[in-house]
Amino acid sequence: MNIKQAKEIDMVDYLSKLGFTPHRITEPNYWYYSPLHEERTPSFKINRKLNRWKDWGTGESGNIVDFGVKYHKCNESNFLNLLQGPGVKPVLHKDVQKKYHGLDEEAGTIKILRVKPIASLPLIKYFRSRRIPDDIAHAYLKEVHYELNSKQYYALGFPNNEGGYELRNQYIKAASKPKAPTFFDNGSKELAVFEGFFNFLSYKAMLHQQPQPNRNFLILNSTSFFEKELPKMQQHERTFLYLDNDNTGQKCTKKALDLDPKKFSDERGLYRHHGDLNKWLTAFGSGIKQQQRQSP
Repeated sequence: MNIKQAKEIDMVDYLSKLGFTPHRITEPNYWYYSPLHEERTPSFKINRKLNRWKDWGTGESGNIVDFGVKYHKCNESNFLNLLQGPGVKPVLHKDVQKKYHGLDEEAGTIKILRVKPIASLPLIKYFRSRRIPDDIAHAYLKEVHYELNSKQYYALGFPNNEGGYELRNQYIKAASKPKAPTFFDNGSKELAVFEGFFNFLSYKAMLHQQPQPNRNFLILNSTSFFEKELPKMQQHERTFLYLDNDNTGQKCTKKALDLDPKKFSDERGLYRHHGDLNKWLTAFGSGIKQQQRQSP
C-alpha cells in the first residue's frame, strides 16, 4: 500500500476499528474526544465528506496518514505497514462519499441570526450553574441566536476580536467563524491569559466585589493560538498563565516558562486538583452551599 491508497481509507471507519466512536454527529462532521491527547470536551472533528480531520484542541489537522503517524508515533512507512496487517479490511472513502453528493458546502456552518442581551431563562440558569455572577455574565456575554443545518438554536455568546463568537449552552460547545482570540486592553503592563472564556469569567467571579489588580486579559478561545499570541504576552512585564490542567495546558505553560521564567507565571497551583479554574470555582461554590445546608 502506498500513501495515495492509504488516503482513500475512510477515517470514520478507521477510528471505529481503533475503538473510537463519535460523541456527536452533525453531518458531515463527526466529533470525538481527541485520540491524540486528553480532554474533557470533544474537539476532534472528522469531515467525512472531505475525509480530513482537525483537532481544535491543538489546531492540528490533516489526512489519515498525518493522523496515523501522530497516533501510532511512527513514520509514514511503518504506518502503511500497519494498514496492511492481518485482518485489516479498511472501508474505502469512495464507498461512503456517495451520500454526500449534492450536500450544501455551507452545511455545518453556523450563521448568526441576531445578538441580544441575555434574557433566556435556560441560559441564565446555565451560567449560574457555572458560578458566574449575573452582573459579570451580562457584562461579557450575549444571547446569540444562530442557524445550523437549517435549524435555529440559541446559546451564550462570547465575542472574539475578529467578529466571531464562542457559543455555549448546556448541550453544545461551538464557535462561529472567524475563530480568533479575545483581548481586553486595560492599559496595563500585566497580562492574564486563559484558554476559554468561562475561566476568564471565573477569574472575574473569584475577585467579585473586591479590589482587582489592573491587568489586560487574553482569552485564547483555543490553545492553537498560543504560539501566535506569544509576542503579545512577551510585550507585557508580567504574564500570568491560567491554563488547563491537561497535557496541552502543561505543554503551553512549559513553553512559556522556558522562554522567560521571570516574565511568565504558572497560576495553576490555585486549582491544581481540578481540570481548570471554572471547575475549581464550581466545586468551591458547591462546597459552600453544602456547608450552608448542613448548618443548624
